[in-house]
Amino acid sequence: MANKLFTTKSIDRLMRESSGEHDGEHTLKRTLGKTNLVMLGIGAIIGAGIFVLTGAAASQHAGPAVVISFVVAGLACAFAGLCYSEFASMIPIAGSAYTYAYATLGEFIAWIIGWDLILEYLFGASTVAVGWSGYMTSFLKDFGIIIPDALCNAPIFYDAATQSYTATGAFLNLPAMAIVGIMTWLLVIGIRESANINNVIVVVKVIVILLFIILGWNYINPENWHPFIPENTGTFGEYGWSGVVRAAGIIFFAYIGFDAVSTAAQEAINPQKDMPFGILGSLVVCTILYILVGLVMTGIVPYLQLNNPAPIAVAIDATGDGLAWLRPIIKIGALAGLSSVILVMLMGQPRIFFSMSKDGLLPKSFGKVHPKYKTPYITTILTGAVAMLVAGIFPIGLLGELVSIGTLLAFVIVCGGVLVLRYKQPNINRPFKTPFFPIVPILGMLSALALMYFLPIDTWIRLIVWMALGVIIYFGYSRKHSKVNNP
Repeated sequence: MANKLFTTKSIDRLMRESSGEHDGEHTLKRTLGKTNLVMLGIGAIIGAGIFVLTGAAASQHAGPAVVISFVVAGLACAFAGLCYSEFASMIPIAGSAYTYAYATLGEFIAWIIGWDLILEYLFGASTVAVGWSGYMTSFLKDFGIIIPDALCNAPIFYDAATQSYTATGAFLNLPAMAIVGIMTWLLVIGIRESANINNVIVVVKVIVILLFIILGWNYINPENWHPFIPENTGTFGEYGWSGVVRAAGIIFFAYIGFDAVSTAAQEAINPQKDMPFGILGSLVVCTILYILVGLVMTGIVPYLQLNNPAPIAVAIDATGDGLAWLRPIIKIGALAGLSSVILVMLMGQPRIFFSMSKDGLLPKSFGKVHPKYKTPYITTILTGAVAMLVAGIFPIGLLGELVSIGTLLAFVIVCGGVLVLRYKQPNINRPFKTPFFPIVPILGMLSALALMYFLPIDTWIRLIVWMALGVIIYFGYSRKHSKVNNP
């Protein structure tokens, strides 16, 4: 039995299953080029992090050195990104970390990571939808359109300090549910159409961010950058270098999503060359934008004043009448940014379900592809329906922690998978090789584990409970239906 748990799926078999139509069934359509893949990455990365979390990270932990925190978090993601790129070029099929784990660490670990990725993609889409709802409610309020609190808030409030839940009196967060529904419909009608709409959204939000950087540069007061790294208060994580590291852990959420590019590998036209370009290109672009936004924001406003859910708006207000006209445009950029994150997150999860179904670990219906649109429509609708429910009921803080720990666990397994496969099968064709091996994958694992270590204990408990449920499903259904272990 132990041997069966860690049975791997050969690279040859993975590639055969991904090429053309097999078993008389429809397969995913290769329509995405380099530009689409970079845009998908930017679409997934630039969202809640840059528009929401930067202010809290600067004001409570790092001060102006939040720009260093972006570099630290970006480096941690770059280590994982290089490992994802090696796998994505070598195994260019849907499934992301799940598929990579199946090829290297065995079926049980693959199931664990597939189950874990639900936390990243499904709950990630729900988390960002709640943030989208807040911006949309505020945007409509500027035009005199008021959505009642009972219809735009979660019915549950979670207090992290006391780990307690209380009822808010709200009914459901309807705007959050609505945006998930719209994005689910877009993904059902086609990946190319969804990617084109994502491209437009990405252009809008990048233009808005560039406007803030270019115009805001004229309002920078260099005195606000001194001291660049505020002196530590005597408490770990409150300024000083420990604050820079703590802030990096917080704004790590700002980078979540670049790995979603790898879930579209089976829909890339030339995955061997284009997947590394899409993953690493989107990471580089977003890190540069994050650093510039951090510099401008802390240069305009003293960092202690940035503890606000809309820190960019605070910076614009600080310019007086100079950039007041930019405030509604920033909100449009935020709405666009969050919309594209939801789109890419909802795109990732069905493709993992698709791969798990093809392996027999989930029911066959999970692998059905629409005969006309060539999308995994059943799992897309299922993912969207669950994400709508979660976005309507749960608060953003609770969801955000779950997403972070799920993503970090995926990073650990992917980096570990690169190490294992290099030693087990050194002669496999690798169109892209992770450089500085084995240093990069080891640093990728260590940095992800370090960031996991600093997450609250109750987040770990939820992860363990979620994984226990996954283990029950695996032994109750998946192991018996596995195509690898039961040919």
